[in-house]
Amino acid sequence: MKREIEQEIFSHIEIANRVVSTMAVEIEEASELVVSTLENGGKILLFGNGGSAGDAQHISAEIVGRYKKERRGLPAIALTTDTSAITAIGNDFGYRYIFSRQIEALAQPEDLLIAISTSGNSENVIEGLKVGKQIGCSTLGLSGKGGGEMKKFCDITLVVPSDETPRIQEIHILIGHIFASMVDRCFS
Repeated sequence: MKREIEQEIFSHIEIANRVVSTMAVEIEEASELVVSTLENGGKILLFGNGGSAGDAQHISAEIVGRYKKERRGLPAIALTTDTSAITAIGNDFGYRYIFSRQIEALAQPEDLLIAISTSGNSENVIEGLKVGKQIGCSTLGLSGKGGGEMKKFCDITLVVPSDETPRIQEIHILIGHIFASMVDRCFS
């Protein structure tokens, strides 16, 4: 068991080191997009499936609440939390549209969509990005496994250099914490 635990930890460290050496500039650009969206009166809409849905909620909470510093609450919404909307849209229109329909209803051109998909190929995430682009929103993708189809619909795509879903998700939440840290710094 100890060997398996060590393997998991060392695997995480290896990916984190790759991220530092290959993605720092992109993460900085994405952080600036998050901050500028909020500075310009926009809100952040986050979405994804499964673990990525949990990440959307976690990152949203860090922006609305706080990360480490006291500051005012800022507008972020995880589109994964309204079960009535999700189930009604899924039932009436199909699961493919659970995010795009909410984006159609809630998004404005000054807003930022943060789409989270470890593969970059989640059909409902891509539909959401398409609708956001039509509205004129900025789009930021968090992905792995080469970035997938969603890269075509994102202004910035942060592609974790891994094919392992757990490692990708771990880095996604690290990136979310970096966003929250930059938001705290700029709004405290």
